[in-house]
Amino acid sequence: MTRPPLITPSRRLVMAGMAAGLSAGHAKAAHHSVRAFPSGFLWGSATSGHQTEGNNTSSDMWLLEHLEPTIFDDSSSDACNSLELWPADLALVSELGLGAYRFSLEWARIEPERGQFSTAMLDHYRRIIDGCHARALTPIVTFNHFTTPRWFAAAGGWTNKDAPELFGGFCDRAARALAEGIGYATTLNEPDLLPLLNWRLKPQAHSKLRDMLAAAALACNTAKFCAANMANDEDVAVMTPLLIAGHKTGRAAIKAIRSGLPVGVSLAVQDDVAVGKDSIRDLKRAEVYAPWLEAARDDDFVGVQNYERMYIGAHGTTAAPAGVRLGYSVQDNDPASLGAVVRYVYEQVQRPIIVTENGLNTPHDADRAAYIPAALAGLHAAITDGVPVLGYVHWSLLDNFEWSAGYRPKFGLIAVDRTSFRRSPKPSARVLRRIAQTNALS
Repeated sequence: MTRPPLITPSRRLVMAGMAAGLSAGHAKAAHHSVRAFPSGFLWGSATSGHQTEGNNTSSDMWLLEHLEPTIFDDSSSDACNSLELWPADLALVSELGLGAYRFSLEWARIEPERGQFSTAMLDHYRRIIDGCHARALTPIVTFNHFTTPRWFAAAGGWTNKDAPELFGGFCDRAARALAEGIGYATTLNEPDLLPLLNWRLKPQAHSKLRDMLAAAALACNTAKFCAANMANDEDVAVMTPLLIAGHKTGRAAIKAIRSGLPVGVSLAVQDDVAVGKDSIRDLKRAEVYAPWLEAARDDDFVGVQNYERMYIGAHGTTAAPAGVRLGYSVQDNDPASLGAVVRYVYEQVQRPIIVTENGLNTPHDADRAAYIPAALAGLHAAITDGVPVLGYVHWSLLDNFEWSAGYRPKFGLIAVDRTSFRRSPKPSARVLRRIAQTNALS
């Protein structure tokens, strides 16, 4: 059977439109002030292994997706089939005029059983890194984007006192094989997510999660099954210091192999707005961000990931003010949040920043096309005011698997047919391409 093209025939029209948009951008710049980004600024887009590769069967997430009960709306299944089609993804990043690609290593593929490392999978990720360089793309590599091997989660995951050492051993093995070609490395993706979610999840969500994790422990014949992005309330406080130790151990392991490789951690940071004189916003910041911002002061850079603004009153997270338009995640997705968060993080850590994720969940791509330049305007203003931002990496390259919400959310610059895996660029990709190609907002 002949496989359909990975990119729709209309791509030529899309790309032609991109070229036309670029020319129009030059013409407009001649008559209006241009807000240029620093020379060498990184423009990129991101994916993660489990969300795009497909059939990550040795991972903790794969088990959770297939349990009864489960909180997952879908199984990741084939995802975007990027395990096979990664060259098509790199080609799209290049065709969009971007200079960087962020992706993650799947620990469960590289170390499917404790102490058993797959040379074939390390070679696979080396080919992706080499493929980036062949297309003049800077590889930004996340060593762990939430998912862990099933054996790790079944041993308590990040509640296990041995977790930092186990993660450090993985980082050592991966760095020995891959560090030479990596442009920037992050150890962990959003390790502050669970404390963050605890400020807004409803009690019934915790109950359903607890039932699923109990079923996972039973399936693995273990006392505790714990995932990095799915854990019970009482485990979060235990996990945070172990995750911080894991970050430091992983960073040291990577640096021991290649001392000059810039290493950081990517943090989820909301634009928290204090509501009322008794707001406990600063308590949230102290609980969620402060431990990680302290740890990041020894990093080469901090990865900032922002999607939303949250309102914090006297009793915690409160409703958005009247008149605020809420997005499909039922949050305030004001694009000005990005610039505010970048300023806040830099004030705390005084380290260079890479925006490793920012984007909009919407089925209406026109909203995404408007969001991108608006968010970048706030980022540019922060840079103008002295915040050292090294780059902007849009989430996401592809419409992919979004954890418990399955395939319903749409963050991608590229639509993916769930049957044929055909990739189709959206108009918002043209917007980001024009900005990246000119390295400026006009």
